[in-house]
Amino acid sequence: MIALTIAGSDSGGGAGIQADIKTFQELGVFGTTAISSLTAQNTLGVHGIFEVTPEFLKQQIEAVLSDFNVQAIKTGMLFSAELIEVIAEFMKMQNIPLVVDPVMIAKGGESLLKEEAVTALKTELLPLTTICTPNIPEAEVLTGMTINNESDIEQAAKKILAFGVQYVVMKGGHLHGEFSIDTVYWEGGYFIMKTPRVQTKDTHGTGCTFSAAITAHLAKGLSIEEAIIEAKRFIQLAISTPLSIGNGHGPTNHFAYKRAGGKCEVTVHEA
Repeated sequence: MIALTIAGSDSGGGAGIQADIKTFQELGVFGTTAISSLTAQNTLGVHGIFEVTPEFLKQQIEAVLSDFNVQAIKTGMLFSAELIEVIAEFMKMQNIPLVVDPVMIAKGGESLLKEEAVTALKTELLPLTTICTPNIPEAEVLTGMTINNESDIEQAAKKILAFGVQYVVMKGGHLHGEFSIDTVYWEGGYFIMKTPRVQTKDTHGTGCTFSAAITAHLAKGLSIEEAIIEAKRFIQLAISTPLSIGNGHGPTNHFAYKRAGGKCEVTVHEA
């Protein structure tokens, strides 16, 4: 079982390529990588970004796909339209599930996606996407909407599905309430996943880790819905048992899922 992550490197180890590899490893999947950007980063923020050239990103992806039997691919921080176009060209030639985490803004507020790259994401990559996992701010950028309630969430999800995405996981971490509620939409249906909201500042890398867990479970042969629900267990355990390291937004605990034997209550409400 092999997965590929195409994303940025986080020198702090809590997000990006590093979080993806840790998640793959904990879930028993061999991780391969194509690095889109290098960041000088820690729990306090992003202090520098160095973008790789489109040609070198192409070389990395080509090297992996020509040698490994990759069963699932995910993307994270892509930064520029040119990098997105490289990935889209590869995906047009592959029959491999693609999970897109539309990374746009770091926990400290730094932009991780150039403005012109948003258009490329919507027109080039999302039409090739199996599962897209936006949080509320990312969904607002993708749709041009303001999202305040369940009706807005549903409307935004339908707009993202219209780009050509097969499944949209609308993450509810930025909303308020006793429970964190993620809603999974596809053409003609949806279901809701509900977990107790964890009060913690240690949430660095949650989006990367969640999407990586989905990717790993797809690589292991789970169905799309099973992969998403099991990934929700992974990230809930990772958030609720913090490592308490760093002086800012600390990383989630990638060890927690295996130590708990994957046992975590996720309430699923079918449509």
